[in-house]
Amino acid sequence: MVGVTVQTDNRVHRMAVEDPIPWYRKKNLRYLYFMLFPCLMGIEMTSGFDSQIINAVQLVPAWTNYFGHPTGGYKGILASALPLGAVIGLPLIPLVNDNLGRRWCVMTGSLIMIIGSLIQGFAVNAPMYIVARLIIGFGLPYAIVAGSSLIGELAYPKERAVLTSLFNAAYFVGAIVASGVTYGTQLIPSDWSWRVPSLLQLSPSLLQVIFIFFIPESPRYLISKDRHEEAFKVIVKYHAEGDENSEFAKAEMAEIKTTIAIELEHSKRSWLDMVATAGNRRRLLIGSLVGVMTQLSGNVVISYYLGDILALVGFTDPQFAAKYNIGNQVWGLVCAVITALIVMRFRRRTMYLFAISWILVAYVGWTASAAVAIEKHNDAAAKLTLFWIYFYQPGYNIGFNALTYTFLVELFPYAMRARGITVFQFFGKAAQFFGTNVNPVGLDPVNGIGWKFLIVYSVWILVEGILIYFLWPETSGRTLEELAFLFEDDERVRKTVEAVENEIHHNDSVSDEKVNVKDVV
Repeated sequence: MVGVTVQTDNRVHRMAVEDPIPWYRKKNLRYLYFMLFPCLMGIEMTSGFDSQIINAVQLVPAWTNYFGHPTGGYKGILASALPLGAVIGLPLIPLVNDNLGRRWCVMTGSLIMIIGSLIQGFAVNAPMYIVARLIIGFGLPYAIVAGSSLIGELAYPKERAVLTSLFNAAYFVGAIVASGVTYGTQLIPSDWSWRVPSLLQLSPSLLQVIFIFFIPESPRYLISKDRHEEAFKVIVKYHAEGDENSEFAKAEMAEIKTTIAIELEHSKRSWLDMVATAGNRRRLLIGSLVGVMTQLSGNVVISYYLGDILALVGFTDPQFAAKYNIGNQVWGLVCAVITALIVMRFRRRTMYLFAISWILVAYVGWTASAAVAIEKHNDAAAKLTLFWIYFYQPGYNIGFNALTYTFLVELFPYAMRARGITVFQFFGKAAQFFGTNVNPVGLDPVNGIGWKFLIVYSVWILVEGILIYFLWPETSGRTLEELAFLFEDDERVRKTVEAVENEIHHNDSVSDEKVNVKDVV
């Protein structure tokens, strides 16, 4: 079945879209959006920082000397310890996220990452370094799952997709900082050439610890805990600029209350919910595939082993590799931010299909150029591979950077959101662990298959495109509450719509009564 869903008319979504006042002219909403950056947007900076720390330090002589010139599996585990730690920590995330709240889950993950970064920076041997990276990995998904959910649940519906898309774009900010810092510190004639950037990995987490309680808790979380008055105050303050009589605020509150009540009525808030219905099983499958695709669409090769793939085609100068890497990360940030800003203009399925087609073209072109460069010793083909790596970035950032959390927040309803994004993280980190261990072996021209390893990725990317075409639903143009019943029967949708309409009509009736009383007087 091709993943097309019916578009419906939703009062809350329509009211938000038709709101003529932009966010930057709303004092409270403006404050919220600016505070999201130090509180939550920096979470993915840690992922970007880590990928480039490992990528860049491999070009630093002091690091390779200290750890005994790692190759193959040893080199792989130094990189893959972080995603392995993430996989270990994932099962407990929904318990913290759904019971203590989004903010405390972010705080928990951030504190764990700070501890791991300190141990990493002061590691005295490879086992200590690997354990430190396991600890960072353990904490990272706590912050990612809670942070991505909180952004989607706090944002005004009109800007939600843009903000959740910018969340993942922050990956490149961390990557650029890590690449730049390591490029500068590699000239330090001591172990501090890699220890300094390793310690700086705690910076985004430190910001989160300091600022996280400067933003409100998710109103959806508060409603799920029967703290309705607190939830309404959050909605009124940030979505209605303090106007308690706002028709939009009351309609949104009614929609959220009704939807969560229906969700909880049909949910046991356990892992079994993920497979309890056909709709949930489809969500589970899609979420798992998104996790795999974000890490096995060829990006890990570039993120973690750029030095190896450049060396394959003859570019062995560490200085050139470092500069090329920084340029690639800056280009990635530009692509990710532009995509985030235009995400509201296109349908999700269209963007995913366009992105995977772009990625496939990039990998086929890259594979062909690498083959000619290596087999024919062709300098022009070697330089063309540099183009294809840069060409890859726009496609990947459209499909598997900017859209990722936008799509996941829309795909999973509130009662399943923490577990759904946790499943995505599990498959993503497992795929990353697999890729970081397999890639250096496969790319090895002596013990592996060298450039032919890129053919494997090209074939897999084609398979990804087929899966996206047949499985991905359309989620754009609707509120989170409307999307809660994306694969379910229309009866649940009707109940939510009726609750919103009743709330609006009730308010209209009260207003009319007040007017009539004034007329009598």
